[in-house]
Amino acid sequence: MRLSLRLKGAASATSATSDDSNNAEVEKEAEQTLQPTTTTQSQDVPPDGGYGWVCVAAVFMINAHTWGINSAYGVFLAHYISTSTFRGATSLDYAFIGGLSLSMGLLIAPGATVFNRLYGTRYTLLVGIFFQTLSLIGASFAKDLWQLVLSQGVCFGWGIGFLFVGSVGVIPQWFTKKRSLANGTSAAGSGFGGLIYSLATNAMIKNIGLGWALRILGIVTCAVNLVCAILVRDRSKAIGSAQLAFDHKLFLRPEFCAFEAWGFFSMLGYVVLNFSLPNYANSVGLTASQGTVIGAVFQLGQMLGRPIIGYNSDTFGRLNMAIGTTVLAAIFSLAIWIPAHSYGVLVFYAIVQGTVAGTFWATVAPVGAELVGLKILPSALSITWLVITLPMLFSEPIGLAIVDYTPAAYLGTQIFTGELQANVT
Repeated sequence: MRLSLRLKGAASATSATSDDSNNAEVEKEAEQTLQPTTTTQSQDVPPDGGYGWVCVAAVFMINAHTWGINSAYGVFLAHYISTSTFRGATSLDYAFIGGLSLSMGLLIAPGATVFNRLYGTRYTLLVGIFFQTLSLIGASFAKDLWQLVLSQGVCFGWGIGFLFVGSVGVIPQWFTKKRSLANGTSAAGSGFGGLIYSLATNAMIKNIGLGWALRILGIVTCAVNLVCAILVRDRSKAIGSAQLAFDHKLFLRPEFCAFEAWGFFSMLGYVVLNFSLPNYANSVGLTASQGTVIGAVFQLGQMLGRPIIGYNSDTFGRLNMAIGTTVLAAIFSLAIWIPAHSYGVLVFYAIVQGTVAGTFWATVAPVGAELVGLKILPSALSITWLVITLPMLFSEPIGLAIVDYTPAAYLGTQIFTGELQANVT
C-alpha cells in the first residue's frame, strides 16, 4: 500500500514537473517569437538625421566631383568640335565619348554592387577614385581619338560607376521623413560641380591648355573624393541590405516596370540638354564664352532645383513631384527653348529648365525605396542603371544626328527632347 502511494506521488510529481516544464518551454518559445520582431523593427528605423547629414555633405561633394565633372564635358565637346582637336574625328565621335562615359558608369554598376557587398562602401569608393583619376590624367596625354575614348570615355565611366554605386544608397539608409530632402540635397552636388567646373574648365583650357586642364581636374577630384570616402558611413548591416546585383523578380511588379520606363525616356531627353546647350548657343551666333555661361547656368538651376524637389516630395508625395516636374520640363523645352535665339532668353531657359531637368536623379532613390523597400533597393537601382545605359550612350549622338539632318538646325532636337519628356508622364 505504501509502495502504491509512493508511486502515485512520484507520478503526480513527475506530471507536475512535466507540466511546469511544458509551460516554461511555451513561454520561452513565445519570448523567442516576439523578440526578433522587436529587434528587427528597432533596426529598420533610420535615425532621420544625426551623422546622416555628414553623409549628405560627403555625397554632395562626390556628386560634384563625378557627375559635375561629367557635366563639364559640354565645354570639352564645344572645344573639340570648334578646334578639330583630333584628326579625322567628327562631332558624332566626340558626342559618343560623352555618352560612353555615362553608359559605362551605369553598365558597370551591377559589378560594382557585387564588389560593394563583398568589400564594403569605402573600398568601392576608393576603386572609383583610382579609375577616375587615371582617366583624367590619361586623357591629358591623349594624341589620338581612340586614346580619348578609352580614357575620358571608358575609364572615366568606370570611376563614376564605382563612386556612384558606393554612395547612392547611403542617404536613404539614414532618413525616413526627410529622405527626399536629404537625397535632393546630395543630388544637387552634380549641379554645383557642373556650375563650378564648366566655368573653370573653359578658363583653364584658354589659359593653360587642354592637357593641364585635365590634369588639374584629376588631381582636385582625387583629393576631394578621398576625404569624402573617409567620411561616408553606410547602415547596410543595420537594415539587412541584400546588395544583390540583379533580382529578376522585380520585373513581375508593374509599378517597377513603369518606374524603369520613366527612367529610360527621361534620360533620352536629359542627356541632350546636359551636353548640347553650349554648342546650341554657338550655333545661334553666340560666343564660346557665352555658351559656357549658359551651360553653367543650367547646372546652377539643377543645384537650386534638386533640394526644392526633394523638400516638396516629402510634403506632397514623391511620385506626385516626379510626374509634375517632368511635365514642367517638357513645357519649358517646347515653349521656351524653341524660340530662344538671344543670350538673355537662353540664360532664362537654362535656369528654369535646370530646376526640373534633373528630377530623375533627385527622386530615383526615394521613389525606388518607396516602391520596393530599403532591403532590395540596391538590386532595384542596379537594374535601373542597366536600363538607362542605352539612352545615356546614344542620346547625344541622336540629338546631333537630328541636327545634321534637319534644315532648321536644332529644331528637330528641341522637339525630340520636349516630346520625350511629355510622353514619359
